[in-house]
This record gives sequence, structure tokens and C-alpha cells, in this order.
Amino acid sequence: MSKYNFEFSMNKHLAGACHITLWAFMFLSPLTFWRGTGITLPHYIMLSMQPLLLMVVFYLNYFYLAPKYFVAGKHRYDLLINVVLIIVLGTFLHYWMDWANDLYMPYLNRNYNDVLGTITYILRDSLNLAVFAAGATALALARRWVTADQKLKATEAARAQAELTNLRNQINPHFLLNTLNNIYALTAFDATKAQTAIQELSKMLRHILYDYQQPTVPLKDEVAFLENYVNLMRIRLSTAVDIRFNTKMSVSNSIQIAPMLFISLIENAFKHGISPTEPSFIHIDITADDHTLVCDISNSNYPKTAQDRSGHGIGLQQVQRRLELSYPNRYIWEKGESDDKKVYQSQITITL
Repeated sequence: MSKYNFEFSMNKHLAGACHITLWAFMFLSPLTFWRGTGITLPHYIMLSMQPLLLMVVFYLNYFYLAPKYFVAGKHRYDLLINVVLIIVLGTFLHYWMDWANDLYMPYLNRNYNDVLGTITYILRDSLNLAVFAAGATALALARRWVTADQKLKATEAARAQAELTNLRNQINPHFLLNTLNNIYALTAFDATKAQTAIQELSKMLRHILYDYQQPTVPLKDEVAFLENYVNLMRIRLSTAVDIRFNTKMSVSNSIQIAPMLFISLIENAFKHGISPTEPSFIHIDITADDHTLVCDISNSNYPKTAQDRSGHGIGLQQVQRRLELSYPNRYIWEKGESDDKKVYQSQITITL
């Protein structure tokens, strides 16, 4: 059951309990005023006509009149039907109560020629009915707004999930394209290393195909995947390039994160951080506890020229969007060049 379906179910149960409590009070509260009057069960049943008619007016508006007319914008029809209904039921209720009192409480000696009194009682009963009709209409409107809001949230959640799935599907070909380009370049001067790289890639593909189809994966598996990628990149680089991959994790095995979230950042570091002639380095530090995950990547900065359009920055755009969808208001991404523009650093902090 989704979060929104669960909330809707809870709201329905709460509303049902409120309805039962209201009508139990309406039917039973008059008994507190009749102590010592000698009222009998048949008399009480006849006097229960008042809360019964209140219930009829309430639910007639709540389930039928308000949704069919008022919510649909046909306010005049709703008002006309309610005025006629309330006057008819208010008049009926007055004479019904008089009849019930005559049967069981004849000593009251009511004056039935008092026209003003009769009108006053009818207006009083009609006003009570009108209050319940108005309350039912207000609740029907509130129910419609809540239902519409829940549907909107469910639609937005489904759209966000579809977008997240689409982004994840885009990451695989983007990652594979960069990796295959690296292996292709490796085959030109070292076939043995190229074969080793293909074997490493096959291991990573196995993870992508079988382990990364879920919304989240164990943190330790994700870190192992990133380390495998770094090892794959080491194969085509000289030992002069300073590559470090450090982890410090004190987390439980149950910690889960969005898969392949940091791979684009590491790809970016290898793409822009390696120079064939200048000293180069890539330092990757991943630290985590049960509350916070930090991925800190720093590298020497050798930006591509305007003529080199490989990648087009797609990976970083995807990282930004995936962070927004997977960890809204729970992440900080700090990135940029150093003052001398020789070092680029990207640090993502996620609240788990």
C-alpha cells in the first residue's frame, strides 16, 4: 500500500469514527434531560424522530445533493431543494413531536391555537435542519478537496518515479559509452590490459543488470561498484597519476541509497582531471555513518576545450535531478574550481 493510499484509508476510518460519535451523542444526549419525567421506551423512540430527520437531511446533502448540485456549481438548485425539504420536514417534525407529547405527556396542556408559537417551533426545527444541511455541504466540499489533493499528490509521485526511472535508464548507456571509449583506446597499445578491462566491465555490467534495478541498493554494494570502476580506469593510466579511493563507513548493513548516484561525478573527474603531460590526481573519499553520507571528489583540473563535446555535461545534469527526486531537501552539493583553477572539487552530503 502506498503512502497516499495508507493516509486515505486512515482518514476514512477517522471520519467513520467521528460520524458514529456524533450520532450516538445526538440520539443519547436527550436522555440526560428526561431523568425523573417517567419517559418510556415507546415515547423515547417517537421523540428520536428529531435526530433521525437531522441524520436524513445531513446524509442526503453529504452523499447526494452537495456532490450533484453544489459541488457541480448548481447552487440555486441545491438551495431550492434544501429550502423545500427543510420547511416540509420542519413542519412535519413539529406536529410529530406534538402528537408524541399528547400520547405520553397529556398533562402539558399545550395551546394548539397559538399560531405564533407554532411558527416559532417550526422555524426552530427548520433552523436545526438547516444547520446540519450546511454542515453536510461543507464536509462534502472538504472531502472533495482532500480527495483531489490526494489524487494530485499520487499523480505527482508517479510522475516523479517515472522521471527517476527514466534518468536511471539514461545513466547506463551514458556510463557504458564512456567506459567502452576507454577500452577502445586501450586496445590500440595494450591488448592484455584491454582484455582485463573487458573482464572488469563484465563484472560491473552484472551488477547493473541484476542488482541495480531496485529503487535503492545497499550502500556497501554501491561503494564496491564505484571501487570496481576506479580500478577499471586505473588500467589505462600510468602509475604517475595519483589515484586514491578511500572509504570510512560506520554504518549498519541496512543502509540503502539510490544506485549509481555518484558514478557520473567519478567519470567527470577522470574526464577532466587527467593530463597526458602534466601532474594529475584524483582523490575520492566516501564517509558514512547511520545519519550522513558524504562523497568528496577532488581532482586536478584540465577542462576540455570547446571542440571536445564528449558527454555534453549530461551526467552532471542527471546527478542534480536525481538528487532532487531521491533526496529532496536532504542533500547539499558543493562544487567548483579552486582559486587558482588548478583543482576541481565536488562534495555531496546526504542526510540518510
